[in-house]
Amino acid sequence: MAISRESFKKAIIEAKKQSGDRKFKQSLDIAINLKLLPKGTKIEEHIQLPQGRAKPAKICGLVSAELKDQASKLCDSMVLADDFPKWTDKRKIKKLLSEHHFFIAQANIMAQVAKTFGKYMGPRGKMPNPKAGQIVPPKVNLEPIVKKLKATVVLKLTKSPVLHTTLGSQELDDDKLAENAYHIYEAILHVLPNHDQNIASMFVKTTMGKAVKVA
Repeated sequence: MAISRESFKKAIIEAKKQSGDRKFKQSLDIAINLKLLPKGTKIEEHIQLPQGRAKPAKICGLVSAELKDQASKLCDSMVLADDFPKWTDKRKIKKLLSEHHFFIAQANIMAQVAKTFGKYMGPRGKMPNPKAGQIVPPKVNLEPIVKKLKATVVLKLTKSPVLHTTLGSQELDDDKLAENAYHIYEAILHVLPNHDQNIASMFVKTTMGKAVKVA
């Protein structure tokens, strides 16, 4: 199914109408239902939204002295390699993982990262991903990396043949939300084995509103 940017905009406008009068800011979400996928198909795409997320992603830096100053300034939180031995409480680690969307790790301490956090990060999909730029050399400018991750969403195929994520805040301009939606759509088309033939349907909805089909 080939979808235009205008189709997303129309569905977004209708979804906002269906949202009802709420006392909190809602987000706009998208669901992409898939079909005819070959057995064993895996999808995990990190997509930077051109108009940003509803709320910026929270980033934690796992670094040593070389990136300490940058990470403390740019990331939402930071764990120094020297302090890794203190992270033995699994509840504390799980709390850290639940409070952050992405982790940036310094490349030369990845073995320590894996030893300390790996068995908890892996099952939750929080292990630093080199394709998303989350594993960095000790001498790097973190600012553009953090900026990109702040606007990044992850679409991952699990047990159900559906991909879903946020498009942004309901208060965002319709054209900007449509731009985010179309950007996601194009990114997913490139990774599907049969492109638009693998898309059964797409819906957008606000947090508490009804789903509206994109047509």
